[in-house]
Amino acid sequence: MNIIRAIDRKLEEVLLVIFSTIMVSVIFLQVAMRVSGNSLSWSEELARYCFIWLVYIGISYGVKKQRHIKVDVMLLLLKGKGKLVLAIAANLLFLFFSIYVVFSGYDIAAQLLSFGQQSPALGIPMGAVYMATPIGFGLAAIRLIQNLIVQIKMLFGKKELEIADERDRLQKQEGEDES
Repeated sequence: MNIIRAIDRKLEEVLLVIFSTIMVSVIFLQVAMRVSGNSLSWSEELARYCFIWLVYIGISYGVKKQRHIKVDVMLLLLKGKGKLVLAIAANLLFLFFSIYVVFSGYDIAAQLLSFGQQSPALGIPMGAVYMATPIGFGLAAIRLIQNLIVQIKMLFGKKELEIADERDRLQKQEGEDES
């Protein structure tokens, strides 16, 4: 059970660090090779594919931290449970969109895998690159479900009500910085 909790807590972070490290290392190596008059044919492709995976895993990480892009105007007008109901509705819409993207993305990736198309320089199956979409949005869907469970518990009073917009987060952060 501790392994599952550790994966739940750190999965996105570990993947983001791995892909970032590979991407930065390969780009640095490519720059160093160009300065010495040589060039690597595969480095830009690998960096591009790492960046693609970074973006989709980053979506899940943003959902996990509840920091994905949203418009806070309505949240600023509402208080307490009104904010919570709006947050639940937004997360439900995002969940439905994520599930749609998972299925559509999987269909496209599976099709590319069945065609056997490979990347030009590395020979990586292009379906593996395209799997970033369903995997990233699948992780995001899991995180959305986790958030919804917590929010529904808050709505029914089984957990302390805590829903913050960006203004609330900034005010709290400023208060901590002054202490």
